[in-house]
Amino acid sequence: MIREKNFLLEGKHKKPIVTDVYFQPTQQPKPIVIFCHGYKGFKDWGAWDLVAEKFAEAGFFFIKFNFSHNGGTAEDPIDFPDLDAFAQDNFSKQLDDLQSVIDWITTTKQFHANADVQNLNLIGHSRGGGIVTIKAEEEPQIKKVITWNGVSDFGSRFPKGDELQKWKDDKFYYVTNGSTKQEMPHHIQFYEDFLANKERFTIERAVKNLKKPYLIIHAEEDPTVNITEAKQLQQWNKRSELYKLPGSDHVFETKHPWQQESLSSDLENVTEKTIQFIQQ
Repeated sequence: MIREKNFLLEGKHKKPIVTDVYFQPTQQPKPIVIFCHGYKGFKDWGAWDLVAEKFAEAGFFFIKFNFSHNGGTAEDPIDFPDLDAFAQDNFSKQLDDLQSVIDWITTTKQFHANADVQNLNLIGHSRGGGIVTIKAEEEPQIKKVITWNGVSDFGSRFPKGDELQKWKDDKFYYVTNGSTKQEMPHHIQFYEDFLANKERFTIERAVKNLKKPYLIIHAEEDPTVNITEAKQLQQWNKRSELYKLPGSDHVFETKHPWQQESLSSDLENVTEKTIQFIQQ
């Protein structure tokens, strides 16, 4: 298996997109899967490397990457050494980063013997689920889209009332990272970018307009993104498939760092279900 890690793609926003690819070098074009991490996430979190290997073993060309402003750097792509970049992240940049990855894999000659550029599929975890759904609706090249504990709405997650006013006044608000204990800053530009692009960033609009095969996988006991969001997504798109995972959590019973050599049974289940969905 080929594992090319931490090479840099040029994005549109002056920071590199740190990228991994996993595949079997059979010189046969394989369906491409692009994986998008979630909020306060990164491509090497927990068991994502093992997920990449599972997809490669199943005959896929698997890509995972860090959003350019997720807080990682080219030298240190794990955790969040660059909080200034994190403060300047927004949904426009994330959608642009994903488009840059799509444009790269569909035009580069480097991997075309092993990557089928006519068979491009997206997976998004948590907030990344919203990003891939919006991108799948607007990008004709995408064949199928899968969300793992994906969100149904961006706007409701912003501060409200006095808290929002304080953010506007102070320009920054801070969220504590439970793992690293960092106080992670959000500049008010994040909210302003959302307001300026509200229609595009409305997941309901994208889901209702989505004409492609769409799989919603959600843990029934997810404490971070409630299962009601998955049910709402399916209500908006009756052609979608909702796969509910009993008793699991937001990261499918994994953690960071993940020291085991195999996936949790829940993440194994999610991975297998996703593979079957793309193959069918």
